[in-house]
Parts: sequence; C-alpha cells; structure tokens
Amino acid sequence: MTPTQRLDDFAGNHEFLVCIDSDGCVFDTMGIKQRECFCPWMIRAFGLQPVAEAARQCKEFADLFSKTRGANRHLTIRRILTQLLPAHPQVLARGFSVPQYPAYFAWIDDPESILSNEGLKTAIAAAPAPEAKAELENVLAWSERVNWAVAKIVKGIPPFPGVREALDAMDDRADVVVVSATPTEALHREWCEHGIASYVELICGQEMGPKKRHIEAVGSAYDRTKVLMVGDAPGDLRAAQANGVLFFPIIPGEEAASWETFSNDALPRFFAGTYRGAYERGLLKRFDEALPEHAPWEVS
Repeated sequence: MTPTQRLDDFAGNHEFLVCIDSDGCVFDTMGIKQRECFCPWMIRAFGLQPVAEAARQCKEFADLFSKTRGANRHLTIRRILTQLLPAHPQVLARGFSVPQYPAYFAWIDDPESILSNEGLKTAIAAAPAPEAKAELENVLAWSERVNWAVAKIVKGIPPFPGVREALDAMDDRADVVVVSATPTEALHREWCEHGIASYVELICGQEMGPKKRHIEAVGSAYDRTKVLMVGDAPGDLRAAQANGVLFFPIIPGEEAASWETFSNDALPRFFAGTYRGAYERGLLKRFDEALPEHAPWEVS
C-alpha cells in the first residue's frame, strides 16, 4: 500500500481526532536540523559561500524565528534566495548577486508539484531543457544530502517535557495522527526511537502531500469541532483553519509550558466541547505575537 493510500484509507477508532506536528512541536529537533544539516549544505549547493554568515542568519530567521517557521524546505529556500538574502546588509555591502533558479522556482510555484524528493525526480524526468534538468538535479542532491545529514546527526533527542503525559491523556479518548512536512522515514525513526510511535494511528510525512491534505483526509469522518491540530508554526495553523478544525499552539521557546497547558487545560476543554471561542482566540493571539513576519533588516 502506498503512503497516499494509507492516508486516504485511514479510519479512526474514537470520537475525537488530534493531529500533531513533529519537529519543534514534539521533538526539540528544529534547531539542530537547521543549523547542522540544512544550512551548511544550502550554502554549498546554492553558491552562497561569499555571504555565508548572512545566509545562516536568513535560514535561522526563516525556519526558526518567523512566521515561515516549519514551512516546506523548498518554500523556505525560495524565500531566502528571492527575499531575505537580497535585502541583507552584508549582501548589499558586498555587492553580491544572489543566484536565482528559475526552473526550481517554477516547480515550487506549480500547484501540481509535490514538494518532496520524489516530486523533484518526477520534475527532472519531465524537464524540457538540459539547463532546467541540471538545476533541479542540483536541488535534489542538496535535499538528499540534508536527509543524509539528519539521519547521521539528529539522534537521541527526546520529546519535550510533557509530551508523553499528553499522549497518555489522549490515549483512550482520541485518535492521534502525526502531520508533518518531514520525510516519513525520519518521522518513523524518531517516534520509534523514543517509544511513542505506539500512541499514534498514522504518521504522515511530506510524501503524502501538505499538512492541509493530511488533515482533510484523516479528518473527513469526524465532526470538525472534535478535530484538533497541535503545532508550533503558522503553517500548522493555516492547515487547521483551511479544514475548519481547532488549533492549539506550542509556543517556540515555551514548549514545556505549552504542553503542560495542553494536558491540564486545553485537552479537557476540547473533550468537553468548550475549546472553540474566546479560549482558542486567546491562545492564537499569543501565538501570533511570538513570531514576527519581517526580519530586522527588512524593517530597519
């Protein structure tokens, strides 16, 4: 059975459904992945060595400390190369021309594209010109190298304090599904490594499409007031809102406190049907304030 078939054939066992993001939400893995795996290979693959420090600042802001936190890797690369890096003071001072990749950007913008390694392979096979093919092959090599680095480096990082207790609290009342833009193989490895894969009915990674699609598929048989998405990034919130389901934010930098709030307050309200309304709006306001939209050098 293909990953997409597993998604479409999902059938829960409980009245309630809780969808949970993984990186930065359940595991404190976002920082090490971005700094040690994504960024070094990004600088090499996209020719950013002359402005490496600026590139690092852009990567951290885009992926960790702004409203694009947790976005698909390809969307973030486009933001860095077309928006953040060209405006960076170091780049301007050095007169550096940030490389542009038209075939890659066109693939990202195509609504039919699946933004994954398999999607890249499909695009490479269909590339109309040698230049476009070479461009996409370079991106694929970068993405595969990132996955290799993650597998080698990101190990032994346990769930945030409070995650296991939250999973225990949901175990007999809600179906739990992992909803993530991370490759599925990495998700299975991390959840199994720490003995919490048994709590979830399904693990959905990037090969199954975007998070919006994950929630739409697994949540189709539930009352929308009984579906809750737990995430740490604005993209998680947008995926929840696109499907008309509830959202609970894990605030970056306040993960342990967020999980405590979830177990002690939010989850009981969710089960009691009193989560939607003023309570959820208050959480979303706090979440919106925690992540800026523009980098300091864009607004100075």
